[in-house]
Amino acid sequence: MEHKVPSLSVVVPVFNSEGSLPVLVERLEPVLRAVADRFELVLVNDGSRDGSWAVVQDLTRRHDWVRGFDLMRNFGQHNALLCGVRAARGSVVLTMDDDLQHPPEELPKLLHELARGYDVVYGAPHQESHGLLRNLASQATKLALQKSMGAATARRVSAFRAFRTHLRDVFADYRNQYVSLDVLLTWGTTRFSSVVVRHDPRTIGQSNYTLRKLLTHALNMVTGFSAVPLQIASITGFACTLLGLAILIYVLWTKLVHGSPVEGFTFLASMVALFSGAQLFALGVLGEYLARMHFRMMDRPAYAVRESVWERDGA
Repeated sequence: MEHKVPSLSVVVPVFNSEGSLPVLVERLEPVLRAVADRFELVLVNDGSRDGSWAVVQDLTRRHDWVRGFDLMRNFGQHNALLCGVRAARGSVVLTMDDDLQHPPEELPKLLHELARGYDVVYGAPHQESHGLLRNLASQATKLALQKSMGAATARRVSAFRAFRTHLRDVFADYRNQYVSLDVLLTWGTTRFSSVVVRHDPRTIGQSNYTLRKLLTHALNMVTGFSAVPLQIASITGFACTLLGLAILIYVLWTKLVHGSPVEGFTFLASMVALFSGAQLFALGVLGEYLARMHFRMMDRPAYAVRESVWERDGA
């Protein structure tokens, strides 16, 4: 980069990554010193079951630019990110995973693109280093984002992102257990961009983001941040109405022209099953939205911090 960022906060959600954290910090430090005048690393332990929190505590003692937050239980990746973003003190926030699949050496590419006038920049992998099912689930999640972000941007979304910290003011009062940082960022800007970055295979530990978790996240995004399922239910109901009307015309035409009613129990049963299925689908969609409203009324927090540690007020 030609010019350094005045201050930079790197936010990393931590889950069962005691082996990769020391390596991550070691690789991050020279990069951060090269791109920012002041910097910090915010590690948010999201209910790890291994010794990750002990490692975070040790890192804060050894490096005065590392801060740690320990959540009271596992709230989810985006909830942990929200905690770290709200605690960040830099003018720019950069988020990345804890498994070293986002190479710290690629970080300057995002900051360089951000300096061109964008508010949010994603580091899109040239080729994701996941299995087939994980890649398919990631694509499903990105498709779910298209309604909020636009197709071009949504397909380049990744957890390796940089954005201007002032964007968090838009969702400062957000209180909901369902969190999608990417959707929250769309509340404050439309100036998105992406750059192609290297995506390394995971060499330490194994991924904790299963196919089920990704699909659940996609469902939560669609029902929690858009009305697309309701629109689909309306379209399905309208299509079934047209089909029913067509069947009625066919039955009347057969009776009037040929003088005989339409026969066949299978035909009748199929139509009943079709319309019943459409009704149950619409009721299921409404149920999902009612559940979201119920949980929202409970005012459950997105996260709760058990403990925070850092040596002093900045680097």
